[in-house]
Amino acid sequence: MNWKLNNHNKTNMRKKLNIILFFVLSVALFACNNQPQAVQSKSVVQPEWAEDAVLYEVNIRQYTPEGTFNAFAEHLPRLKELGVEILWIMPVNPISEKNRKGSLGSYYSIADYTAVNPEFGTMDDFKNLVAKCHKMGFKVIIDWVANHTGWDNHWITEYPEWYTADSLGNIIPPVADWSDVADLNYDVPQMRRAMIDAMDFWLEETDIDGFRCDVAWGVPQDFWEAARASFDSIKPAYMLAEDEDHPAFLEKAFQSNYAWKLHHLMNDVAQGKQTASVFKNYFTEAEGKYMPGSFPMQFITNHDENSWQGTIAERMGAAGDAFAVFSFTIPGIPLIYSGQEAGLSKRLLFFEKDEIDWNNLEKQKFYKKLVDLKTGNKALWNGDAGGDFKIPETTSGNAFCFVRERGKSKVLAIFNFSSEESSVGFSLPEGGTFINYFSGEKEKLDTQLMVEMPAWGYKIYIQN
Repeated sequence: MNWKLNNHNKTNMRKKLNIILFFVLSVALFACNNQPQAVQSKSVVQPEWAEDAVLYEVNIRQYTPEGTFNAFAEHLPRLKELGVEILWIMPVNPISEKNRKGSLGSYYSIADYTAVNPEFGTMDDFKNLVAKCHKMGFKVIIDWVANHTGWDNHWITEYPEWYTADSLGNIIPPVADWSDVADLNYDVPQMRRAMIDAMDFWLEETDIDGFRCDVAWGVPQDFWEAARASFDSIKPAYMLAEDEDHPAFLEKAFQSNYAWKLHHLMNDVAQGKQTASVFKNYFTEAEGKYMPGSFPMQFITNHDENSWQGTIAERMGAAGDAFAVFSFTIPGIPLIYSGQEAGLSKRLLFFEKDEIDWNNLEKQKFYKKLVDLKTGNKALWNGDAGGDFKIPETTSGNAFCFVRERGKSKVLAIFNFSSEESSVGFSLPEGGTFINYFSGEKEKLDTQLMVEMPAWGYKIYIQN
């Protein structure tokens, strides 16, 4: 869904709940020791398998001519070769027909939370896909839409009080433009319980490994925390929030959120609207903002960006590869979207069939190289498993450099985020012999460096 839209419609509905929560918290605080207590910093617990993982977003409808789970399964050996580990499958539920957009509708207009879209196959087909993925070493998370349902979801007729209504009692969408969905009312405890039960169903019955939560910002934090507690009683689950503005979500619910602001800065720099200096400002501001151990999702495209904002080539032009390398080396978990490894050169239609062209997989070699870089160097791993992040000063406003280090693993990254050649000078705490990752050659680097960089150039040096 479009992350930019605010959830104004829920504000009034939640005022009463907020007042109740205020009094509950006040009583709890009064009962506690009245001595000042420091905020306890803790790390978000992540499944061990997520430590060095790369995400891959699967668009079932557009992946194959058939658009089915079984047809997608034929691509698993290729994805195994690519090296990605976590497969994020866009919503697998049936799509509502009432108020549908286009002929096929939006994945995110859910008609039934505990069934699969018959266009994709059967529930057994999905279970078999998950089992096959697990056998090959993949983990599987599914897109979950907790903020709203489609208009012919059975909840609407059976439990209309579970939805947000206007002053006349009419159920309304979360945002006016989202006319194909109806807004859920999280002031209703019974609805919350039913939602968690539905999520538990997928963990227990299909053995998935977690959720990417659509419009997570539109759902109260305490719901996500209750859901996480329920999941933990079933299995370790990886949780990705479509959110950036609620760092507290990462305390007790999610391991990851979206790095939307950074993504938009990448687009701006690629288009000449900003210089590379904005990246240092970004990382300085982000330091300490999030819970230790959490890790944002880094990306240069996804289903929203591709369909609504444009292809990588349209938004980033010649800078696309440099920002792909950037997204795989900065702190966070990188994402590859369906077709990105095939040089996806069109905006995939969102409400219609629009098959990905897999005829040219030359770009897969590039992305495999990036996945191997990420997984093969502990300094680049996710969250607490990865290394620190230090940014030296450079002599060029168009350059950006950083060093990441964990134990014996060290990675030096140098980027020229400019359409012009540039000489980049900077200092390192210590020199040494490194391997130029993309050339494979050994190079001795001094503490004082001056590097000639082509337009939109990048160099990655590793030491293990």
